[in-house]
Amino acid sequence: MNSLRRGLYALTDSTLIPEDRLIPAVAAAIAGGAVLVQYRDKSGDAAKRAWEAQDLVNLCRPLGVPLIINDDVALAAAVGADGVHLGRDDGDIAAARAALGPGALIGVSCYNELERARAAEAAGADYVAFGSFFPSSVKPGAVRAEVDLLRQARQQLNVPLVAIGGINADNGALLIEAGADLLAVISDVFGQSDIRAAARRIAGLFDKV
Repeated sequence: MNSLRRGLYALTDSTLIPEDRLIPAVAAAIAGGAVLVQYRDKSGDAAKRAWEAQDLVNLCRPLGVPLIINDDVALAAAVGADGVHLGRDDGDIAAARAALGPGALIGVSCYNELERARAAEAAGADYVAFGSFFPSSVKPGAVRAEVDLLRQARQQLNVPLVAIGGINADNGALLIEAGADLLAVISDVFGQSDIRAAARRIAGLFDKV
């Protein structure tokens, strides 16, 4: 099984990153300290998703940074990604494990539900994600989670905890202190003019807390 390092989990977003800037943008995030990358594209363009995901695998693997595919087990298998992230309607962990193999990283969105996280851990998830902890421009209608949920999860779960939702360099330390192992960030990395510096600011929070 893959092991996850604590730190910045950089999530791509096709509305923030033009196609021709995806690879340089992710390379800059990794240079700034991202330890995990998720390819997140909601465009529905299967051909575009396939070549972008493959290009990201080719970028991330030599750098030792796992690439996770959002919501799409078949795409993760096709490009040889390191794993997949599953939301509420994206299939079950057992099916993803069967498709991707025992070494794949499988993450599960648990929103504000500790019981869902316990079930995911029992089913073999490699990490669980909670949030949105703060207002999110990417998902303005997302379920909100309280910071104390991380403290409860830290006491009850053994898998790494991911915090997501409106996270930036100013509020991220609070989540790390509460038990987050990874901070999943979209806008405060890829929506910034200097992606490397933005990533470094968030990654650096783990050295301070």
